[in-house]
Amino acid sequence: MNSHSQIKQWIHWWHNQSEKPICAYVYDLEGIRSHVKNMLSTMPKQTSLFYAIKANPDKKIIEALLPLVKGFEVASIGELLLVRKISESVPILFGGPGKKDDELEMAIRTNVAYIHVESLLELRKIILLAKSWSRHIRILLRINLRTNTLPQTKISMGGKPSQFGLDEAFIEEAIAILRESDNQYVHFSGFHFHSLSNNLQAELHVEMIQFYLQKVEKWKRSYGIDVQVVNAGGGFGVSYDDKPGFDWQLFTSLLAESEGLRALGETQLFFEPGRFIVADYGFYVAEVVDIKQSQDEFFAVLRGGTHHNRLPASWEHNHPFCVVPTTRWPYPFQRTEINNAKVTIVGELCTPKDRLHTDAELEQLRVGDVLLFEKSGAYCWTISHHDFLGHPHPKFYYITEGN
Repeated sequence: MNSHSQIKQWIHWWHNQSEKPICAYVYDLEGIRSHVKNMLSTMPKQTSLFYAIKANPDKKIIEALLPLVKGFEVASIGELLLVRKISESVPILFGGPGKKDDELEMAIRTNVAYIHVESLLELRKIILLAKSWSRHIRILLRINLRTNTLPQTKISMGGKPSQFGLDEAFIEEAIAILRESDNQYVHFSGFHFHSLSNNLQAELHVEMIQFYLQKVEKWKRSYGIDVQVVNAGGGFGVSYDDKPGFDWQLFTSLLAESEGLRALGETQLFFEPGRFIVADYGFYVAEVVDIKQSQDEFFAVLRGGTHHNRLPASWEHNHPFCVVPTTRWPYPFQRTEINNAKVTIVGELCTPKDRLHTDAELEQLRVGDVLLFEKSGAYCWTISHHDFLGHPHPKFYYITEGN
């Protein structure tokens, strides 16, 4: 039974168990594990897969991925401690701008595998803290490239002025700081790139990584450095409309044939996707509690909204969903419905920005039916303003092997 069928069965069961409108997230843990196994099966041997938990830090998802991925990428002390509660030894990549002293200290004390250095000041702080604790730590310099050749996506962090990473022009100074006699504990291991988000084109992604590797080869010669790791970040896209999604098999096959990968030698190539691993395996389930007409438009109001799933508002897109018809109607008056009409799906918040889909063309929708929002596994619940207006949080359910 696929996850859609499983959830539809659950919806009818939930209706029989409670009179309250349904509002829940469902994460398909077995689907995530199967997906990652398929990803790993096509990856070249010099590459490793990390999960960027910012996409969805649900504890059960991390536990499901623990036996499969090389490690986890975190971007705060909260994420770091969450992973360490699950495993004291799994490799952690610690990234993100604006790391505070206590975060850097915690990263050093909890033996993260690598710290992604975002600035010269941050580098000097790490050197000072590592010396005070007499603890060795490996770092990757996150580089913001000066280029206009990167793929164009909805969100980009590199190839333009931004708060992310070291400007390419400061690499020489960073290497000089690392070589100062006072530094005995901080060890340069390579470079980190994370230039964009949600790229759907596998061919362009391979070209981008080729560009990264060409740059690294140039820097190796220019600065006389040994590079053990190149972290090419994530950015593998998920399509929320009718565009084709990212073709992982095509990506890995082109990458395996690329000149840059063949020239890597003993250097390891890391990837740290988040969205691409979990987005398709999360579902937001919300019941229609009212349907109303305003002038010539229809609006369906949900028990839920963007305080639970903010991605549609954040990205200003129509989030994909399907209607699960239900039979429950406890009232003595006629059930409100629309037929063969456009309807805008909105939430229960007191703001016109609480929209999840505008002008959805539906054959039928009734109050009491349930909407199943697909592709809700990444950057949906955790980026949302959960407590705005004090509405109850959704419930959380999980699909596991055999359940």
